[in-house]
Amino acid sequence: MNQLHTPKASRNQDTGRESFIDPSMGSGSIRRATGALFRGVLSASRAKPGTFTDVPTTSCASTASTDPTALAAPSATSAPTAPSATATRAARPGFRLRTAATLAVSGLVASPLLAGTAYADPKAPAPPAKMSQIGGDRLGAPGVQVAPKPGAPKLPGPDALTARSWIVSDAESGKVLAAKNPHWRLAPASTLKMLFADTVLPKFPKDQKHTVKPADLAGMGIGSSLVGIKENLSYTVHDLWLGVFLRSGNDAVHTLSAMNGGTKTTVAQMQQRAKELNATDTHVVTPDGYDAPGQVSSAYDLSLFARAGLQNADFREYCSTASAQFPGDKGKNGKRASFGIQNTNRLLSGDFDMKPYPGIAGVKNGSTTNAGSTFTGVAQRGDRKLLVTVMHPEKREHNEGYREAAKLLDWGFAAADKVEPVGRLVGPRSEDDGRGAVGPKDKKGAHDNNQASLDSSGGAGGAWTAVGVAGGTLALLGAVAFAVHRRRPLPERVRGRRAGK
Repeated sequence: MNQLHTPKASRNQDTGRESFIDPSMGSGSIRRATGALFRGVLSASRAKPGTFTDVPTTSCASTASTDPTALAAPSATSAPTAPSATATRAARPGFRLRTAATLAVSGLVASPLLAGTAYADPKAPAPPAKMSQIGGDRLGAPGVQVAPKPGAPKLPGPDALTARSWIVSDAESGKVLAAKNPHWRLAPASTLKMLFADTVLPKFPKDQKHTVKPADLAGMGIGSSLVGIKENLSYTVHDLWLGVFLRSGNDAVHTLSAMNGGTKTTVAQMQQRAKELNATDTHVVTPDGYDAPGQVSSAYDLSLFARAGLQNADFREYCSTASAQFPGDKGKNGKRASFGIQNTNRLLSGDFDMKPYPGIAGVKNGSTTNAGSTFTGVAQRGDRKLLVTVMHPEKREHNEGYREAAKLLDWGFAAADKVEPVGRLVGPRSEDDGRGAVGPKDKKGAHDNNQASLDSSGGAGGAWTAVGVAGGTLALLGAVAFAVHRRRPLPERVRGRRAGK
């Protein structure tokens, strides 16, 4: 019998609301837009809740539950109900504290945060007066930077865009359409996993297998989001990257780091990769993005990581996968079962109150106590491909980070030809010194080299040949038949054939 634990409150990235999670009960359910549920079951190791809340703490499962009500969290949008007899008894003297806790878990004790009201932190810090000017002088100035031409759509105001830092840019040309404090160094949460993937993903073939040792999973932060990796079982590299991108699994990150020579080696390599990409705002302490003293990045740098990672076909595959099957434990017959996992990027997979964003193709979301919500996404509309990064919205509404990202994408697609760029995403140091703003001087020299690397007309090997989007693709992957639902990038030639139908 499981030992009972007192439920503790945790801000859940999947639901974007304050909820009570019993640390003995693992992850609970993941809600899909269609209402279907995937869930894991308990593992022998039960992590206590901590700061890392990309997804509820999950564990390995031998089978997927078929109970659609199991461990379901209370709805953030449900209205308070009339007091029940049980609730009335709660006011009587001598009412037991554990009964009150039970009411809180069941949703009968309401909180302003559960109601989804707007929230502005009166202690929110101000941005530095001067920040890095890589990519252009205006990107180093505090506040919103935008240069509209006549007829340009109005940028959403501060009530709609509450994030401390954000940036929207053209993914191919690198031109920054608008930004707010893009070089502000803030806690990145799991969006830092984009740098981890860009650094480590090319090193191992997808079909390579690894048997997990206890030491591989050492050093994870308390309350880490997990995909459900179990010691002494083997996983392919493909499995592990699905765990990293879909479930933001720190267990998958630490396993891959162990394969790569250990956490210390991986962190050093990530820092070197950030330096190569001109991402000078970034200081790496952990490979998974878990809150750590001194670990920072910026909306600008996260956009650089996404842009670099998306040049890798495997990176594009994983970050655009909406749902998949993950290998579980061995049954009595010795065969491995599997359980469903879903991408926690709600612009990709949707939620009960949010449809997938049209044209979305990734990239990565995150949430920790220090970081708040963070998100970097790439989307395509026609031939236009935009990148957006949002860090730490001040509103504490359900899915607020995704909502603000979607507003920026909507504005960006409408305004792309009607604004002057206020800066640019620079290329790697080998191609770009990172100092110039967008202007005539950018049309030659290092910027030409960077732009050439992003030319989608360069054939099958071009960086952006695969940035088209198609939903509902079904594939069979791995040694076991894993059903994978993607909104994945497609080669230009395939996208052209579909457009001609």
